[in-house]
Amino acid sequence: MPASCGAPSWRSVSKAEGLGGAPLVRLRAEALGDELQFIEATIAPGRGMLLVQARVRLPGHGEFDLLTTPPLDVVAGKLGGPDDFAGNVSFSLGGAILLPYANRITGRALPDTREIETQVLGRTVRLPTNWGGKALGAEQYAMHGLMLDSAFEVVEQGADCVRGVLRAGDFAGHWLSATDVTVEYRLTSAALELTVQAANTGDEPLPIGIGWHPWFNLPSGDRSQARLRVPARARTAVNDYDEVLPTGEVLPLAGIPYDFSQGAPLGDLYLDDCFVDLTGDAAEVIDPAAHFGLRISAGAPPVKAFQVYAPPDKPFVVVEPQFNWADPFNPVWKSGDTGMVILQPGERTTYAAKVALFTP
Repeated sequence: MPASCGAPSWRSVSKAEGLGGAPLVRLRAEALGDELQFIEATIAPGRGMLLVQARVRLPGHGEFDLLTTPPLDVVAGKLGGPDDFAGNVSFSLGGAILLPYANRITGRALPDTREIETQVLGRTVRLPTNWGGKALGAEQYAMHGLMLDSAFEVVEQGADCVRGVLRAGDFAGHWLSATDVTVEYRLTSAALELTVQAANTGDEPLPIGIGWHPWFNLPSGDRSQARLRVPARARTAVNDYDEVLPTGEVLPLAGIPYDFSQGAPLGDLYLDDCFVDLTGDAAEVIDPAAHFGLRISAGAPPVKAFQVYAPPDKPFVVVEPQFNWADPFNPVWKSGDTGMVILQPGERTTYAAKVALFTP
């Protein structure tokens, strides 16, 4: 982890506002006049260290909410409701941290439960069935990890950084071994940095996949002219865009509309795709009409995929750097590394992501 944030300090936090039973933490960056810059970030320790919102200043246009997040009272009203099973509300907005797996995991549906049974490293595990296709009879599965609604303890906080810890154990019996998680955010006027560390505190091998799920608003609201760059040579094929389940094929991108390796307009292309065979560690979203760009980098070596979700009728782009491919333990993957990090007892791994602003 980076240098200390300092002792816990709640001077910038209203204890009356919070999510998941804990007050929000607001980080502030040093102001730099009317330059393109980050101003503030809001984190919810009571909801898995969810990044609730990040505000930026657009030169000549004032402040702008970078993330697709409803007003806080609307978010609070959804928590614990029918749409919040297993913490699902957390990945429907802002920027949720996904752990111990990102993306989907499939398995055998267990009757009279909201669980599936599947094999992980030769062990049978039961996971919450918290997502799936919307069509009649579509497969239901586990989605985006087991700590979406977990309550972290804030152990350090400064004006521009916060660190929280979670003694997750075996995630209430749903996962192997035992996990300790440490999450840190740091904010400057130029960038927002996220660092996640997972440690195996148990006595057996621990599979870990980590991802981040930020919903980036386009300042112009014009999605068709927005540009995307993803440093990848391939994408994993899926059965359809309802279930979005991998078939096991890995498709080259060269010469097809999904090739964003050099940057290309989104146009009217629907995206819910896992980009793999990475050639670099940074993706970019550019809004030419707003003279706005952001770079999402993930320098930690285990990052093996960028999942991108971008419906053509919505003014946002979700860019998710993650360790693992979708459904990483599925036997459709005949060979190769699907990105899960296997920690032996006492080992740890680190995920690092950064969002930086630039003028294209």
